[in-house]
Amino acid sequence: MSKFKHLQVRREKAVEYVVLNRPDVRNAFNEDLIAELAAWAGEAGQDAQLRAVVISGAGPVFCAGGDLTWMSKMAAYSHDENIRDAAAAARMFAAIDTLPVPVIARVHGAAIGGGAGLAAVADIAVTEAAAIFAFTEVKLGLLPALIAPYVLAKIGQSAARELFLTGRRFTAERALQIGLVHAVVASASEIDGTIQQYVDDVLGSGREAIAAAKNMIRQIANRPPNEIASLTVEAIAKQRASAEAQERMKAFLSKK
Repeated sequence: MSKFKHLQVRREKAVEYVVLNRPDVRNAFNEDLIAELAAWAGEAGQDAQLRAVVISGAGPVFCAGGDLTWMSKMAAYSHDENIRDAAAAARMFAAIDTLPVPVIARVHGAAIGGGAGLAAVADIAVTEAAAIFAFTEVKLGLLPALIAPYVLAKIGQSAARELFLTGRRFTAERALQIGLVHAVVASASEIDGTIQQYVDDVLGSGREAIAAAKNMIRQIANRPPNEIASLTVEAIAKQRASAEAQERMKAFLSKK
């Protein structure tokens, strides 16, 4: 029996499949789903056998953002209560972002608000052509503040200025153009095949090298080369000397 109420977690060898399971509200976030995702990510980050994660949504929509019942309660929150609530969501996104394995988002139907943020925090996002995306927070008088670091890292300031400030909806093709997603397939039935290709690529690579590369990206992003030269030199020197690299390089050179 699952220990989660709003998540379905299935393990297939070294790959974990996580399904947001609130289809009656289009998998919208509330405090319980946020807490469960944070708890799951905390455990997954300590799993030395895990190689990849695929996050999807039950029902017709990936994730519709914030649950209306949850948001209605916020109107009565004090400042301190709002701080605690927002901090919990921030910790959830950070826990997913810092997982040492690739996180793949399987986006179908729609990814709105925090749902689009979940697509952004994923390392790889695959979607169907009919999917709709939006950062609709300003429509509600709110801000996409918690997801902003991850979205900006994907789409940059120019696209964020347009999409954050208007809240307008945009297509999967536009999401691909601005870098929010990485692959668009014709229909939802084709998503899994494309995701499997990414999973195969991951499983065919070094786990330690992937974790180091993911960490390096976070450390050097948007910093000038002269500031991070010593960091990158140390990173490659350390990785070259690792047992994983030695083994994989020997195997490759023996084929040559």
